[in-house]
Amino acid sequence: MDSGADAIPAFETDGESELNVPDLAVAEGVYAVSARALDSRWAIVAGMMTALTVCSVLWLAVQTMPPSDALGFKTVQQEFLPYRMFRQLTETGSSLFHRSAPPKGVPATEGAMYAASKPATPDIDTRTVTLDNGDTLAGMLQETGVSASDANAAIAALTKVYKPRSLRSGQAFDITMTSAQASSGDTDEPTAQLRKFSFSPSIEHEITVTRTSDGGYAANDAVKQLAVHMHHAGTTIDSSLYLSAMQAGIPADVVVEMIRMFSYKVDFQRDIHPGDSFEVYYDYYYTQEGQPARVGNITYAKMHLGGNDIAMYRYQPSPNAPADYFDAKGQSAKGMLMKTPVDGARITSGFGMRFHPVLGYTRMHKGIDFGVPIGTPVMAAGAGTVKYAGWMNGYGNFVVVDHGNGYSTGYGHLSRIGVHRGEHVRQAQVIARSGMTGIATGPHLHYEIRINGSQVNPLRVKVASGRKLTGRDLAKFLNERQHIDAMVVGTKLETKIATVTGKSFARSH
Repeated sequence: MDSGADAIPAFETDGESELNVPDLAVAEGVYAVSARALDSRWAIVAGMMTALTVCSVLWLAVQTMPPSDALGFKTVQQEFLPYRMFRQLTETGSSLFHRSAPPKGVPATEGAMYAASKPATPDIDTRTVTLDNGDTLAGMLQETGVSASDANAAIAALTKVYKPRSLRSGQAFDITMTSAQASSGDTDEPTAQLRKFSFSPSIEHEITVTRTSDGGYAANDAVKQLAVHMHHAGTTIDSSLYLSAMQAGIPADVVVEMIRMFSYKVDFQRDIHPGDSFEVYYDYYYTQEGQPARVGNITYAKMHLGGNDIAMYRYQPSPNAPADYFDAKGQSAKGMLMKTPVDGARITSGFGMRFHPVLGYTRMHKGIDFGVPIGTPVMAAGAGTVKYAGWMNGYGNFVVVDHGNGYSTGYGHLSRIGVHRGEHVRQAQVIARSGMTGIATGPHLHYEIRINGSQVNPLRVKVASGRKLTGRDLAKFLNERQHIDAMVVGTKLETKIATVTGKSFARSH
């Protein structure tokens, strides 16, 4: 063996050679370093997975909360998909392990989503709508979103308790509808169903049309119980009977009826002066809440004019005839024509030649002018037929009423006309409102009386008086008059009538 072989000793075991001690130590060190590097990589991966899991859980938790705006109020305009799915899953009454079969037409692959979903709850929409001039009830309902079939069915039910033709513009309706989202492909189309509508044609009637369980409609007219209250009211006249009575709180319909009673005996332009007074004994109907509903009857009224008293009593001579008003001696208040057809403050122009303030020359004025505010009720001076109603040159809006026997009356410068040609009117019926149409320098009523087509002075026309009670009828009336006088004396005089918080009260003396 040479010297090179002896330099590197060899270890032999069973014919196999092994690494010497220094080589083994190096190998073990390399392995340890590799193992530590691998452990570090797994730790990083595990940490990232843990963070991802935590973030995912937090995201899902946030998304299942109801969406809100920046102020913390719920918003209903939009919902995130995860929240909708979460709500549908929590609202469904069955678990995924107890799914019901989807209806026909729904693919089996969508069965799970169908079973986990629930139709949206319908929204209740209640609104108040007013019937405009020229509108129909059916058209108004359809404009609010109600289908034509629902509108027609509801109106058909209404006709059993109320005539829709009696509706007037301005009538308010409370309408309740149910709306839901009906899914159709990729779009959501809203659908509306009429639940009910209600309205009050008068203060004592409340009409409701409601959808029934079978899909039809039923109408109900709830009639409020009214309580009657007797009023003994009166006041001093400052300018006119109408204005003074309104300022005292006396209802307008009572005032108009009282003017009718005295219009045959009293010239409201020449006979009434500041300081005169009146009193009236009437009944009025109120709801259980104290709201005024409608006027009853005037039983008694008296006017104190210049030291003289003119009293009128309501009396019905025959059960088959309407009641009438008579003075203390049993003379009917009615004549063929009223002395004045309007409650005005003064006569501004009489009958005869005058200088016309607009035309600038003198000519014949064939009537009398009553200075009254615009809108004052104008009454027919007598029963008859409307011969003309419309525009007539300088008269402006003009009405002519034919009373028969050659008598007719004319009313000019009207702001509104409430009758039409050929219509029959009763005596003291309100036919128009005063104004200043045509050639006029201010608001007033031009009134004229025509006999056989020729204008005559209304202040000098003598007309036939009404009925006078005699015999047994007079005796019955005198007994009734004593009974009415006793009731009036036993009731305090109300100088101011008002309604506050639904309660009717009066100041008395």
